[in-house]
Amino acid sequence: MAIRCIIVDDEPPARDEWMYLLSRMEDVEVVASASSASQALEAISLHQPDLVFLDIEMPGGNGFTVVEQLMDMDEPPLVIFATAFDQYAIRAFEENAIDYILKPLEEERVRKGLLKVRQRLNQRSDGQGGQPAGTGPRELEHLLEQIGQRASFTRISVESRGRVLLLQPQDVVFCRADDKKVWVHTRSEQYLSHGLVNLGRLEERLAPHAFFRTSRGELVNLERVREFAPWTNGKYTITMDDTVGTEIVVSRGRVKDFKDRLGL
Repeated sequence: MAIRCIIVDDEPPARDEWMYLLSRMEDVEVVASASSASQALEAISLHQPDLVFLDIEMPGGNGFTVVEQLMDMDEPPLVIFATAFDQYAIRAFEENAIDYILKPLEEERVRKGLLKVRQRLNQRSDGQGGQPAGTGPRELEHLLEQIGQRASFTRISVESRGRVLLLQPQDVVFCRADDKKVWVHTRSEQYLSHGLVNLGRLEERLAPHAFFRTSRGELVNLERVREFAPWTNGKYTITMDDTVGTEIVVSRGRVKDFKDRLGL
């Protein structure tokens, strides 16, 4: 069975080079290509590939932005990075069993990378220990932490007019779970979260930032809280810094943690 792959690189000559090299490989099918992180996420969601050849340096969100979103998938595709990073980063790739190929590309190195991919896909299909090493959300998160990218490149993917929009954490005012969907609210808009299945996952993603879970159904950006006041039965209400001044209730059991987070 052919390995279904996606090429992600912002430079057309680089994508052409990938296409040429992969056309010389047996049992490889390029199902899509992308020139940015948002296009990559859209293509991955649409095509569900086995493998992503992922450039690291791209405008509007780098390869690690894509990796963060892959962490939300139960069975993310395998990743081969195309990189000119230093030896520290390369050691991190090796420790997490995530492959890398240094630019400029060499055919023999690409073949070796595809051999590893084939072995891991065979492990998956044979049911040998579940996911192959280096493909699960925990391994991807470990990679980001080792390279120091976990907080710096946090993006929240949302659906916008048939495309995937990448929001920065500071642009998000609050998030709300509603009927098994997660809605992400900015100052003047609301978007359906892309890829995330529940608010807990989103809370984990935003842990390095100033977000607080006020209740089971709502997650707020503490930097966008305009004011708060005691309410009834030990609860608090907070007013958010959006265009309509949305009011959100802090459940009684979370009031102390809320005040601690604000340093009160």
